[in-house]
Amino acid sequence: MAEPVPRVGGIAPHNWYHVHAMAREPVVDSRQEILRTAARLFQQRGYDATSMNDVAAALKLSKGGLYHHFQSKDEILFEIMNHAMEITEERVLAPVRGIANPEERLRALIRLHIEVVLSPRDREITVMLHENHPLPPTLRKRINTRKKEYVHFVEGLMADVQKARHAKGGVSARAAAFALLGMINWIYQWYKPEGNLQADNLVPQFTDLVFGGILA
Repeated sequence: MAEPVPRVGGIAPHNWYHVHAMAREPVVDSRQEILRTAARLFQQRGYDATSMNDVAAALKLSKGGLYHHFQSKDEILFEIMNHAMEITEERVLAPVRGIANPEERLRALIRLHIEVVLSPRDREITVMLHENHPLPPTLRKRINTRKKEYVHFVEGLMADVQKARHAKGGVSARAAAFALLGMINWIYQWYKPEGNLQADNLVPQFTDLVFGGILA
């Protein structure tokens, strides 16, 4: 038997049908859940081969429910990358900025950045930072600006460490920054959750590579 329509003065409220229909829509906890699901699909199927319908289906949302949060696939990809940079800012940059000693600051940055890259919860999000080519130029420029800010921070930190260690090697702070970030950001290409190389042994090894090699 159909549920009776509530009426005020004999007239159904104009928004009752909309609210009643939306109540049947599965609740998505947050935009972050949409971003994580979309990032996983983009990695598995490819960005171009994944539609908004695919994302909505994976979340058990109607297409309209998804469009309530995001207007286009480009917007989802941009927000995935933006969220990845926010994660990096919150979990890497913010903590290390409070460390006075440059060597300890660099050691902390290496550890925290590796932990972010290997985080099971956010791995799909952070990996998508390397897939910005489908973005429209204006959005890609905004992401690249945030990336450059991080590179410049690491470059400055490398210079501080070289100065503190009175390093006499021929490696520039910029080259050292690119080498470190290249090593860490490439982990996603070969990392296996069941493998022998995990955060607890990757962190000391990468740290030794930096201090015993790049900055020696």
